[in-house]
Amino acid sequence: MAKQWKSKAKITVLRKTYFEDLAQKYLSDPQVGPCSIFEEGQEFTVDKKNYLSMLDGRFCSEAWSAISHYVYAALQGGSPMHGWINDEKVMIACCNDGTRPVIFKIERLEEEED
Repeated sequence: MAKQWKSKAKITVLRKTYFEDLAQKYLSDPQVGPCSIFEEGQEFTVDKKNYLSMLDGRFCSEAWSAISHYVYAALQGGSPMHGWINDEKVMIACCNDGTRPVIFKIERLEEEED
């Protein structure tokens, strides 16, 4: 029998940043501005089913690649940054876009026992 996942995770978009100086120097379209996919305060709830489908395609693939291992750890009931973050159920991570990163809070949500 497959192991039952006991947790869900919530991803919250904390901040979108844009480094105009880096964009001017390195991007082919330096006027692109901050990420257009996410909005600050936006939330996603993740469970086993939608984790496997990248939130049913509603999540940026580059951002998902950067944070999905933290989400997976939370879904397994883990604490990916134990001793680093002051709440073992929380992780702060960002996408890997160096000119316009998005910062996420990943929280482990415990499910109620039946």
